Amino acid sequence: MHWGHAVSKDLVKWQHKPTALFPDSLGYIFSGSAVVDVNNTAGFAKAGQTALVAIFTHHNAKLEHEKATNYQNQSLAYSLDDGETWTKYEGNPVLKNPGIVDFRDPKVMWYEPQKKWIMTLATKDRITFYSSPDLKEWNKESEFGAEIGAHGGVWECPDLFPIMHKGKQVWVLLVSINPGGPNGGSATQYFTGAFDGKTFVPKVEKTKFIDYGTDNYAGVTWSNTGERKIFIGWMNNWQYANVVPTQGWRGAATIPRDLDITEVNGEHFLTSQPSKELATLQKVSFKKSSVGFSKEVNLSDHIKNANGAFKIDMTLDASNDFQIVLSNKVGQELTIGFDSEQRTYYIDRTKSGKSDFEAGFAKKHTAPRISTSKEIKLSLFADVASVELFADDGLSVMTDIFFPDETISNLKVVSGKTKSLKNVLIANIQSIH
Repeated sequence: MHWGHAVSKDLVKWQHKPTALFPDSLGYIFSGSAVVDVNNTAGFAKAGQTALVAIFTHHNAKLEHEKATNYQNQSLAYSLDDGETWTKYEGNPVLKNPGIVDFRDPKVMWYEPQKKWIMTLATKDRITFYSSPDLKEWNKESEFGAEIGAHGGVWECPDLFPIMHKGKQVWVLLVSINPGGPNGGSATQYFTGAFDGKTFVPKVEKTKFIDYGTDNYAGVTWSNTGERKIFIGWMNNWQYANVVPTQGWRGAATIPRDLDITEVNGEHFLTSQPSKELATLQKVSFKKSSVGFSKEVNLSDHIKNANGAFKIDMTLDASNDFQIVLSNKVGQELTIGFDSEQRTYYIDRTKSGKSDFEAGFAKKHTAPRISTSKEIKLSLFADVASVELFADDGLSVMTDIFFPDETISNLKVVSGKTKSLKNVLIANIQSIH
């Protein structure tokens, strides 16, 4: 299920509110988003009230079984008590399927320059933009992506938003794809460009990914965080999501990430960095401006009380290879590294633990280094069964899950040429519960 996220003032205490609140004869709820109708454009609120409006995809399983093409339509529900209870709009569906098998995942935003709502909708192998003055009557504006971007699988879970960069708006379009990711399975690509309320025009047509790991998919952003744009993704991959070796749970969420725009050689790139609120969960166990070593340095003592949840920050020389090796008492290890000749970051989980549940799980994944800096600024979050790597201030990002039989308890950095690490910080991550 793909859905929006409610946010509190403390981003660490985010909530996920599912959509199975109002199933009906049209079928089950598939995906959607929600908005605050401040101006009461839909007319659901009475004096003194503000309506929350959910825009969701009704998925008719009966029609799908009958091989029809119009089994997904867009509908509304509204709440007048801050989301505690919901009422389905009697005029559903508000946007009928024109005969497209995949017609879903509406992300809706208010476009202030033209005083209208914009719906960004996944329509099989492209994105279709619709507009509405009142959330009830929708008109098609344009399509994007039929011949642009990665097309290894269906397009889904889109998101459209602006980011201010050097005093100008840069519009960002996120599109999740399954399959067709850079390291196999599902992943999220992005485009940067301009949007005029009708058409999205990319500045370049190059395919870029928000995360080159295998386990950050179908992410969405909050809409009530001012100038900040905060993203959280589903930490899994449809290539093996249904067979991962877990009990009592299946799948998790990434840490919240602040998105921004940076330029490299005049080209816009989307960056992702851990949201600052996460610092409240960190208890520093080691901090030093420089750590000298020969070939490798063992930092295991500094994560001995972490129970597998810790953060590592460090700066390294970009001209040399290096590895960060995480291992446990039974010899399983996960390696995060950099290949200076290939200019790629990588996560190698071939020896990281359980992997026989899916033939393609135990592999080495790579991400291109985009930065041209002579130093690599790196931040790594580990949380028992996942790692999230942020390199070069979030220009290159990788998220991978893994399943060790014992908790990670050993940490070392290996490099044949580098003689020191700079700005080293290791912190244990505390639970929010």
